[in-house]
Formats: sequence, C-alpha cells, structure tokens
Amino acid sequence: MFKIRFQWLIASVLLITITGCGSDQRILEKIGLTHTTSFDLTPDGMLRVTNSIPLAVGEGLKPREVLTTITDSSKGAKVDLARQSQLILVSGQMRNILFGSSLARRGFWDDIDTLVRDPSVSPRVKVTVVDGNANDLLAKTYSNYLRTAQYIDRMMESESKFQSIPKVSLYDFTRDYYDDGIDPVAPIIKDIGEHVKIDGIALFRDDRYQMKVAAQDAIYFAMLSKNFKLGSLPIILSRENEKKELVLFDSLISKRKVRVAQGSSGAYAVNYQISVSGSILEYRGDLKISKEEDRNKLESKIAEKMTEHMDMMVKDMQQHNVDSLGVGNAVKNSIAYKEWKAMDWREIYPEVEIHYQVKVKIKHYGKFQ
Repeated sequence: MFKIRFQWLIASVLLITITGCGSDQRILEKIGLTHTTSFDLTPDGMLRVTNSIPLAVGEGLKPREVLTTITDSSKGAKVDLARQSQLILVSGQMRNILFGSSLARRGFWDDIDTLVRDPSVSPRVKVTVVDGNANDLLAKTYSNYLRTAQYIDRMMESESKFQSIPKVSLYDFTRDYYDDGIDPVAPIIKDIGEHVKIDGIALFRDDRYQMKVAAQDAIYFAMLSKNFKLGSLPIILSRENEKKELVLFDSLISKRKVRVAQGSSGAYAVNYQISVSGSILEYRGDLKISKEEDRNKLESKIAEKMTEHMDMMVKDMQQHNVDSLGVGNAVKNSIAYKEWKAMDWREIYPEVEIHYQVKVKIKHYGKFQ
C-alpha cells in the first residue's frame, strides 16, 4: 500500500513539473532573436527603428526578417515592431546597435539609456555609427552575404583585432559618457555599393558626434589611447614628384606612458611616451635596411612621421573640444580630487600643451638578415 502511494506521489510531482515548464516554454521556431537594431532621425524629428532578425536558411525561407517602424521614442518602438511579426521578439542575442549620423550629431543618450536599462540587452552589445542612414544600410542585401547584420558584426570583430578601430560596447560608451575625464568614441561604417567599409572613428562630446578620425589614422589613435599588439601601418615617408619613399610596418607592439606636468603659471603640459616595435614587410626608398646605420635612419624617419600624424590629430581634437584620449583622466590622476572638481576642464583642455616622444625599433626586416 505504501509503495503504491509513493509511486502516485512521484507521478504527481513529475506531472506538476512538466506542466509548469510547459507554461513558460518558448519554442525556438516561434522566437525572433534580434541580432542588430538601427536608429535614425527622420526629417520631421521622429525616430526610425529597424530590427534585423536572422531566420533559418532552408527551402522557401528568407535568411532574415527586417522590421522597421517610425515612432517618437525607442521605448514605443519595441511594441510597434512586435506587432509586425508572427515571432516573439527578444533581445538577448543582440550583437550590434547602429546609429545614423544625423541622430548621432543630434545626440542619442536617451536611446542608449533605454537599452542600458533593459535587462535583456547585454552590456557587451557593440555601438556603431553609420555614415548616412543606418536603416538603409541594415535593410540592404549585399550579393556576397546572406545576412547583412552578421556580415557587419564579423567585419567589426575582425578589424578591431588589428587595431583598425576600437571595439566599443554599450558598457564602454556609458562608462565614458559619465566619466568627466574622457569622451566616448564609436567606430564608423559606410555603404560603398557591394560592400560595407570601416570609415574611421566617431568622436563625441557627451553624446553628440563632433568629428571623426579617418580610418588611415585610427592606428595613431590606438597608440595614444592604449598598449596593443598586432597592428599594421603603411607610411609614406616622403614624396618627390612621382617618387615615393614608403614603408609597411607590421606586427606592431606599441606601449605608452603619459606624464603630466604643471608649470609655474598653472598651465598643464602632457607628454606621451610611445614605444613601437615591429617588422618591415616592405620598404621602397634609397636606404639599405640590411645596414644598421640606414636602419637607424629609417627608425627616426618613421618616428618623425608618426609624431607629425599624432600632433595633427590631437590638435584637431582640441579644436573640436573632444577629449577622446582621456587627457583629462591623466590630469585628474596627477592632482588632488578637490582641485580637479574646482576646474572647468572643457575650458582648459583646448589650451593644454601636448608633446610626443616616439621611439621606433625595427625588429625584423625580411628573410635576408
């Protein structure tokens, strides 16, 4: 009798468990996993929001579903988009957020804040600015790629590994937005017909896009902002008529130190000490890099050209009053917190003297050494 009752009890527990799971169960075929979301500013000041949802590739099925809506807030967009699909839209697998350049110039903190507060959106989601209309780029079908959103995401991952662009997440953007010693940045992409290309780095003052660092100068931005490995840098050292002296510097290892000094007048001077080593994959010029003396000359030429590019880029940042390198943090760490809070860094930053000491070391220069 006891055995029968025990078996009945076990069966009842299992039945309740199965029933409970069934009530919350979400069948994969009924779920729309949003991969990428784009935001654009319409001419009348509304917000255009687009979701790209990958679908299983099979006979008679599309590779993705693209949903778009025009609304006055990103909060309302989620409801409007859900009404357009037979799928249950979820954001747990989102990988990228694209912002059109017009919205980025106006400022998009309200949209970032909404995403940050959504517990279903990962703080590791990437933030990207589109040169032009983000919806047009996301909705476009590129002939060599089934899913545009995945194509963009993989391209961004690949480029960030080689220091072409910074990898910026929701967490990174939010952290720098709230930090009073640095301004946020984000990579820029652009539609060029059959492909999408990296077009540089967008520099922000608070949440407003102010200027960009061109793609070819992104490596200098990386040298000034962090230590890194695996970079690659082509440099034109000189140009006379149709003759160019150029070098391809590869497998870069870059290390930096930042020193802050304050003069008797109270003015701040910041010195970047950059140490770069790497391999020469190609050199076109009159120097014989197998000779140590000529190699030293080439190292000096490369360092001089790097310094020139860095100086031009940072002066442009100061002119636009964007502290994307965190010069303010370097100053803040060198003085008392009370002194930092008493100053208006936005007013001081454009006048700060910034100097560069670049040291270049050629580690390898080919098979014949």
